[in-house]
Amino acid sequence: MDDRATGRVQVYTGNGKGKTTAAIGLAVRAACAGMRVYVGQMMKGGAAGDYSELCLRDRFEGLVTIEQFGTGRLLCKGESPSEDDIRAALRGVLELTRVAASGDYRIVIADEINVSVHLGLVPESHVLELISARHPATELVLTGRYAPAPVIDAADLVTEMRAVRHYYDTEGLSARKGIEF
Repeated sequence: MDDRATGRVQVYTGNGKGKTTAAIGLAVRAACAGMRVYVGQMMKGGAAGDYSELCLRDRFEGLVTIEQFGTGRLLCKGESPSEDDIRAALRGVLELTRVAASGDYRIVIADEINVSVHLGLVPESHVLELISARHPATELVLTGRYAPAPVIDAADLVTEMRAVRHYYDTEGLSARKGIEF
């Protein structure tokens, strides 16, 4: 059987560092194998959207597409999202669903989509629709803390990143370009 005909659903979740990094690593591996990759980054963009992985569009021109669906505003639990935040997130999940269903990309990454659900930007039902709409040959990767139980249940592979020690806590080190963003 041709493995490329059977895509899977992967979830990278948990409180440890490395969920987006793992997904971007998979994107690089796939692009190096000549596969087309789409990355939809939820809650990222705007003036704060200067993430190092954005250069993949140029380095793998024609193979990697990255779009950001956020206002650039940092949202925290307990803070109400603005209408603009919600609108950007809904636009993102709808575009991710369209792209995942199209079969045009071998890998589709919905970066930080689990957090988008957790913060009330996107209904859980929309993420389940994204999973259901996935083209059979498309590998779908959903990242972010707080993956809802129904999303975990719908996945073929679930990896939970667990924090053991982090230099944010031990040294107060802030995010570094090329390492955290």
